[in-house]
Amino acid sequence: MTPTLATAAAIVTVLGLVVLAGLALLPNARERRLRGRLAGFKARYAAGAPTSSRRSAILRQRAQASVLDELATRFLPAPAELERRLRRTGRAITLGRYLLAMGVTALIVFAVLVLFGGTERSLALPAAVAVGLGLPHMTVSYLIRRREEAFLAQFPDAIDLIVRALRSGLPLAEALKTVAQEMEAPVGPEFTRIVDSVRLGKSFEDAMADAARRLDFPDFQFFVVALAIQRETGGNLAETLANLSDILRQRQQMKLKVKALSSEGRASAWIVGALPFIMFGIIFVLNPDYAGLFFTDPRATTALVGGLIWMGIGTLIIRRMIHFEI
Repeated sequence: MTPTLATAAAIVTVLGLVVLAGLALLPNARERRLRGRLAGFKARYAAGAPTSSRRSAILRQRAQASVLDELATRFLPAPAELERRLRRTGRAITLGRYLLAMGVTALIVFAVLVLFGGTERSLALPAAVAVGLGLPHMTVSYLIRRREEAFLAQFPDAIDLIVRALRSGLPLAEALKTVAQEMEAPVGPEFTRIVDSVRLGKSFEDAMADAARRLDFPDFQFFVVALAIQRETGGNLAETLANLSDILRQRQQMKLKVKALSSEGRASAWIVGALPFIMFGIIFVLNPDYAGLFFTDPRATTALVGGLIWMGIGTLIIRRMIHFEI
Protein backbone atom coordinates (compact mmCIF):
# COMPACT_ATOMS: atom_id res chain seq x y z
CA MET A 1 0.00 0.00 0.00
CA THR A 2 1.39 3.41 -0.98
CA PRO A 3 1.86 6.13 1.68
CA THR A 4 -0.99 8.18 0.17
CA LEU A 5 -3.43 5.28 0.32
CA ALA A 6 -2.29 4.41 3.83
CA THR A 7 -2.89 7.99 4.99
CA ALA A 8 -6.31 8.03 3.31
CA ALA A 9 -7.30 4.74 4.91
CA ALA A 10 -6.17 5.92 8.35
CA ILE A 11 -8.08 9.21 8.07
CA VAL A 12 -11.25 7.49 6.84
CA THR A 13 -11.01 4.92 9.63
CA VAL A 14 -10.57 7.58 12.33
CA LEU A 15 -13.40 9.63 10.88
CA GLY A 16 -15.72 6.63 10.86
CA LEU A 17 -14.82 5.73 14.43
CA VAL A 18 -15.46 9.29 15.61
CA VAL A 19 -18.86 9.41 13.92
CA LEU A 20 -19.90 5.99 15.24
CA ALA A 21 -18.72 6.86 18.75
CA GLY A 22 -20.65 10.11 18.70
CA LEU A 23 -23.83 8.43 17.50
CA ALA A 24 -23.48 5.72 20.12
CA LEU A 25 -22.69 8.01 23.03
CA LEU A 26 -25.22 10.75 22.32
CA PRO A 27 -28.58 9.94 23.91
CA ASN A 28 -31.90 10.51 22.21
CA ALA A 29 -32.58 14.25 21.91
CA ARG A 30 -36.22 14.00 23.03
CA GLU A 31 -35.38 11.86 26.06
CA ARG A 32 -32.52 14.17 27.01
CA ARG A 33 -34.76 17.25 26.88
CA LEU A 34 -37.44 15.56 28.98
CA ARG A 35 -34.94 14.35 31.58
CA GLY A 36 -33.26 17.74 31.70
CA ARG A 37 -36.53 19.60 32.19
CA LEU A 38 -37.74 17.21 34.88
CA ALA A 39 -34.43 17.37 36.74
CA GLY A 40 -34.40 21.16 36.48
CA PHE A 41 -37.95 21.45 37.80
CA LYS A 42 -37.17 19.15 40.73
CA ALA A 43 -33.99 20.96 41.66
CA ARG A 44 -35.50 24.43 41.25
CA TYR A 45 -38.98 24.17 42.71
CA ALA A 46 -38.67 21.43 45.31
CA ALA A 47 -37.56 23.85 48.02
CA GLY A 48 -38.86 21.65 50.81
CA ALA A 49 -37.01 18.56 49.64
CA PRO A 50 -33.95 17.46 51.60
CA THR A 51 -30.60 18.72 50.41
CA SER A 52 -29.35 15.17 49.88
CA SER A 53 -32.28 14.42 47.55
CA ARG A 54 -31.57 17.49 45.44
CA ARG A 55 -27.88 16.60 45.33
CA SER A 56 -28.65 13.04 44.23
CA ALA A 57 -30.99 14.33 41.53
CA ILE A 58 -28.25 16.58 40.18
CA LEU A 59 -25.76 13.70 40.26
CA ARG A 60 -28.19 11.47 38.35
CA GLN A 61 -28.66 14.16 35.74
CA ARG A 62 -24.91 14.51 35.32
CA ALA A 63 -24.51 10.74 35.05
CA GLN A 64 -27.07 10.63 32.27
CA ALA A 65 -25.18 13.21 30.24
CA SER A 66 -23.17 11.87 27.34
CA VAL A 67 -19.41 11.50 27.42
CA LEU A 68 -19.03 14.08 24.67
CA ASP A 69 -20.99 16.62 26.71
CA GLU A 70 -18.64 16.05 29.64
CA LEU A 71 -15.59 16.45 27.41
CA ALA A 72 -17.02 19.60 25.86
CA THR A 73 -17.79 21.08 29.28
CA ARG A 74 -14.27 20.33 30.42
CA PHE A 75 -12.22 21.44 27.43
CA LEU A 76 -14.25 24.07 25.55
CA PRO A 77 -13.73 27.67 26.73
CA ALA A 78 -16.70 29.31 28.48
CA PRO A 79 -19.06 26.31 28.20
CA ALA A 80 -21.93 28.12 29.95
CA GLU A 81 -21.83 30.99 27.47
CA LEU A 82 -21.51 28.57 24.56
CA GLU A 83 -24.45 26.52 25.81
CA ARG A 84 -26.57 29.68 26.12
CA ARG A 85 -25.59 30.56 22.56
CA LEU A 86 -26.59 27.11 21.32
CA ARG A 87 -29.98 27.44 23.04
CA ARG A 88 -30.59 30.67 21.17
CA THR A 89 -30.68 28.68 17.91
CA GLY A 90 -33.92 27.02 19.04
CA ARG A 91 -32.52 23.60 18.14
CA ALA A 92 -31.45 20.63 20.24
CA ILE A 93 -27.72 21.26 19.80
CA THR A 94 -25.70 20.12 22.79
CA LEU A 95 -22.11 20.88 23.64
CA GLY A 96 -21.19 17.31 22.74
CA ARG A 97 -22.68 17.59 19.27
CA TYR A 98 -20.97 20.93 18.78
CA LEU A 99 -17.61 19.38 19.74
CA LEU A 100 -18.27 16.44 17.42
CA ALA A 101 -19.10 18.81 14.55
CA MET A 102 -15.83 20.69 15.06
CA GLY A 103 -13.81 17.47 15.08
CA VAL A 104 -15.47 16.00 11.98
CA THR A 105 -15.12 19.28 10.07
CA ALA A 106 -11.43 19.54 10.92
CA LEU A 107 -10.79 15.92 9.86
CA ILE A 108 -12.59 16.38 6.54
CA VAL A 109 -10.70 19.59 5.72
CA PHE A 110 -7.40 17.99 6.69
CA ALA A 111 -8.10 14.95 4.47
CA VAL A 112 -9.10 17.12 1.51
CA LEU A 113 -6.01 19.34 1.78
CA VAL A 114 -3.56 16.47 2.20
CA LEU A 115 -5.03 13.95 -0.25
CA PHE A 116 -6.46 16.12 -3.01
CA GLY A 117 -4.59 19.41 -2.58
CA GLY A 118 -1.16 17.95 -1.92
CA THR A 119 -0.65 20.34 0.99
CA GLU A 120 2.06 19.69 3.53
CA ARG A 121 0.69 18.28 6.76
CA SER A 122 2.34 21.04 8.80
CA LEU A 123 0.30 23.59 6.81
CA ALA A 124 -2.88 21.54 6.46
CA LEU A 125 -3.22 20.96 10.20
CA PRO A 126 -3.60 24.63 11.28
CA ALA A 127 -5.90 25.29 8.32
CA ALA A 128 -8.09 22.32 9.29
CA VAL A 129 -8.19 23.48 12.92
CA ALA A 130 -9.14 27.00 11.86
CA VAL A 131 -11.97 25.76 9.64
CA GLY A 132 -13.09 23.26 12.29
CA LEU A 133 -13.39 26.07 14.82
CA GLY A 134 -14.81 28.69 12.51
CA LEU A 135 -17.37 26.83 10.40
CA PRO A 136 -19.53 25.52 13.31
CA HIS A 137 -19.35 28.97 14.93
CA MET A 138 -20.54 30.62 11.72
CA THR A 139 -23.31 28.03 11.35
CA VAL A 140 -24.57 28.70 14.87
CA SER A 141 -24.44 32.45 14.23
CA TYR A 142 -26.49 31.96 11.06
CA LEU A 143 -29.11 29.90 12.90
CA ILE A 144 -29.35 32.51 15.67
CA ARG A 145 -29.72 35.33 13.15
CA ARG A 146 -32.38 33.45 11.16
CA ARG A 147 -34.36 32.68 14.32
CA GLU A 148 -34.08 36.28 15.47
CA GLU A 149 -35.39 37.53 12.14
CA ALA A 150 -38.32 35.11 12.27
CA PHE A 151 -39.10 36.06 15.86
CA LEU A 152 -38.97 39.81 15.22
CA ALA A 153 -41.17 39.44 12.14
CA GLN A 154 -43.92 37.83 14.26
CA PHE A 155 -43.40 39.75 17.50
CA PRO A 156 -45.43 42.91 16.64
CA ASP A 157 -48.38 40.68 15.71
CA ALA A 158 -48.03 38.89 19.04
CA ILE A 159 -48.10 42.22 20.89
CA ASP A 160 -51.20 43.25 18.94
CA LEU A 161 -52.83 39.98 19.98
CA ILE A 162 -52.02 40.77 23.62
CA VAL A 163 -53.47 44.26 23.21
CA ARG A 164 -56.72 42.91 21.77
CA ALA A 165 -56.98 40.36 24.58
CA LEU A 166 -56.43 43.05 27.23
CA ARG A 167 -58.99 45.37 25.67
CA SER A 168 -61.51 42.55 25.64
CA GLY A 169 -61.15 42.19 29.42
CA LEU A 170 -58.73 39.27 29.76
CA PRO A 171 -55.94 39.45 32.37
CA LEU A 172 -52.32 39.59 31.26
CA ALA A 173 -51.67 35.92 32.07
CA GLU A 174 -54.55 34.82 29.82
CA ALA A 175 -53.35 37.20 27.09
CA LEU A 176 -49.91 35.57 27.15
CA LYS A 177 -51.56 32.16 27.07
CA THR A 178 -53.50 33.22 23.98
CA VAL A 179 -50.26 34.19 22.25
CA ALA A 180 -48.72 30.84 23.24
CA GLN A 181 -51.66 28.99 21.69
CA GLU A 182 -52.23 31.06 18.57
CA MET A 183 -48.76 32.10 17.39
CA GLU A 184 -46.46 29.82 15.46
CA ALA A 185 -42.80 29.11 16.17
CA PRO A 186 -40.60 30.72 17.34
CA VAL A 187 -42.90 33.16 19.18
CA GLY A 188 -45.46 30.61 20.34
CA PRO A 189 -43.04 28.16 22.02
CA GLU A 190 -41.26 30.96 23.87
CA PHE A 191 -44.49 32.29 25.34
CA THR A 192 -45.46 28.72 26.18
CA ARG A 193 -42.30 28.42 28.27
CA ILE A 194 -43.17 31.68 30.04
CA VAL A 195 -46.69 30.50 30.83
CA ASP A 196 -45.44 27.09 32.02
CA SER A 197 -42.85 28.73 34.29
CA VAL A 198 -45.50 30.90 35.93
CA ARG A 199 -47.77 27.88 36.41
CA LEU A 200 -44.97 25.97 38.12
CA GLY A 201 -44.56 28.67 40.73
CA LYS A 202 -42.03 31.12 39.32
CA SER A 203 -42.94 34.77 39.62
CA PHE A 204 -44.00 36.64 36.50
CA GLU A 205 -41.01 38.99 36.67
CA ASP A 206 -38.53 36.12 36.95
CA ALA A 207 -40.16 34.23 34.07
CA MET A 208 -39.99 37.29 31.82
CA ALA A 209 -36.39 38.01 32.86
CA ASP A 210 -35.39 34.41 32.04
CA ALA A 211 -37.03 34.73 28.63
CA ALA A 212 -35.20 38.02 27.99
CA ARG A 213 -31.86 36.41 28.85
CA ARG A 214 -32.67 33.36 26.76
CA LEU A 215 -33.69 35.31 23.66
CA ASP A 216 -31.34 38.29 24.06
CA PHE A 217 -33.27 40.42 21.53
CA PRO A 218 -33.50 44.19 22.14
CA ASP A 219 -37.12 44.26 20.96
CA PHE A 220 -38.17 41.60 23.46
CA GLN A 221 -36.24 43.40 26.20
CA PHE A 222 -38.28 46.54 25.43
CA PHE A 223 -41.40 44.43 25.92
CA VAL A 224 -40.17 43.08 29.27
CA VAL A 225 -39.23 46.55 30.50
CA ALA A 226 -42.64 47.93 29.49
CA LEU A 227 -44.41 45.18 31.43
CA ALA A 228 -42.18 45.69 34.49
CA ILE A 229 -42.77 49.46 34.54
CA GLN A 230 -46.53 49.04 34.14
CA ARG A 231 -46.73 46.52 36.99
CA GLU A 232 -44.85 48.92 39.29
CA THR A 233 -46.46 52.23 38.32
CA GLY A 234 -49.80 51.17 36.85
CA GLY A 235 -51.47 52.71 33.84
CA ASN A 236 -53.08 51.58 30.63
CA LEU A 237 -51.09 48.53 29.62
CA ALA A 238 -52.98 48.03 26.36
CA GLU A 239 -52.11 51.53 25.18
CA THR A 240 -48.47 51.11 26.21
CA LEU A 241 -48.13 47.85 24.31
CA ALA A 242 -49.91 49.31 21.28
CA ASN A 243 -47.35 52.13 21.17
CA LEU A 244 -44.55 49.58 21.57
CA SER A 245 -45.92 47.58 18.65
CA ASP A 246 -45.91 50.70 16.46
CA ILE A 247 -42.30 51.45 17.47
CA LEU A 248 -41.17 47.91 16.69
CA ARG A 249 -42.83 48.03 13.29
CA GLN A 250 -41.13 51.34 12.54
CA ARG A 251 -37.78 49.83 13.52
CA GLN A 252 -38.42 46.91 11.18
CA GLN A 253 -39.31 49.28 8.36
CA MET A 254 -36.13 51.27 8.99
CA LYS A 255 -34.05 48.10 8.91
CA LEU A 256 -35.59 47.10 5.59
CA LYS A 257 -34.95 50.59 4.19
CA VAL A 258 -31.31 50.47 5.27
CA LYS A 259 -30.99 46.98 3.76
CA ALA A 260 -32.36 48.27 0.46
CA LEU A 261 -30.07 51.30 0.43
CA SER A 262 -27.00 49.17 1.21
CA SER A 263 -27.82 46.46 -1.33
CA GLU A 264 -25.25 47.84 -3.79
CA GLY A 265 -22.51 47.69 -1.18
CA ARG A 266 -23.46 44.16 -0.17
CA ALA A 267 -23.47 43.03 -3.80
CA SER A 268 -20.04 44.57 -4.31
CA ALA A 269 -18.77 42.79 -1.20
CA TRP A 270 -20.03 39.44 -2.49
CA ILE A 271 -18.50 39.98 -5.93
CA VAL A 272 -15.14 41.20 -4.62
CA GLY A 273 -15.00 38.39 -2.08
CA ALA A 274 -16.02 35.58 -4.43
CA LEU A 275 -14.13 36.60 -7.58
CA PRO A 276 -10.63 35.52 -6.41
CA PHE A 277 -11.91 32.08 -5.40
CA ILE A 278 -13.79 31.66 -8.70
CA MET A 279 -10.72 32.62 -10.73
CA PHE A 280 -8.50 30.34 -8.67
CA GLY A 281 -10.93 27.45 -9.24
CA ILE A 282 -10.92 28.08 -12.99
CA ILE A 283 -7.11 28.20 -13.09
CA PHE A 284 -6.89 25.05 -10.98
CA VAL A 285 -9.14 23.20 -13.43
CA LEU A 286 -7.28 24.46 -16.53
CA ASN A 287 -3.75 24.13 -15.15
CA PRO A 288 -3.56 22.09 -11.94
CA ASP A 289 0.24 22.07 -11.83
CA TYR A 290 0.45 25.86 -11.92
CA ALA A 291 -2.27 26.40 -9.28
CA GLY A 292 -0.95 23.53 -7.16
CA LEU A 293 2.19 25.53 -6.40
CA PHE A 294 0.18 27.47 -3.82
CA PHE A 295 -0.11 24.26 -1.78
CA THR A 296 3.35 22.80 -2.34
CA ASP A 297 5.74 25.77 -2.53
CA PRO A 298 6.21 27.42 0.92
CA ARG A 299 6.67 30.86 -0.65
CA ALA A 300 3.45 30.59 -2.64
CA THR A 301 1.62 29.21 0.41
CA THR A 302 2.82 32.18 2.47
CA ALA A 303 1.56 34.57 -0.22
CA LEU A 304 -1.76 32.71 -0.31
CA VAL A 305 -2.21 32.95 3.46
CA GLY A 306 -1.31 36.64 3.41
CA GLY A 307 -3.80 37.31 0.63
CA LEU A 308 -6.55 35.50 2.52
CA ILE A 309 -5.81 37.53 5.64
CA TRP A 310 -6.01 40.83 3.78
CA MET A 311 -9.19 39.74 2.01
CA GLY A 312 -10.70 38.90 5.40
CA ILE A 313 -9.78 42.32 6.75
CA GLY A 314 -11.32 44.02 3.72
CA THR A 315 -14.48 41.95 4.03
CA LEU A 316 -14.84 42.94 7.69
CA ILE A 317 -14.40 46.62 6.80
CA ILE A 318 -17.07 46.42 4.10
CA ARG A 319 -19.35 44.57 6.50
CA ARG A 320 -19.01 47.32 9.11
CA MET A 321 -19.73 49.93 6.45
CA ILE A 322 -23.00 48.36 5.26
CA HIS A 323 -24.41 47.19 8.62
CA PHE A 324 -26.06 49.72 10.94
CA GLU A 325 -27.51 49.42 14.39
CA ILE A 326 -31.08 50.75 14.57
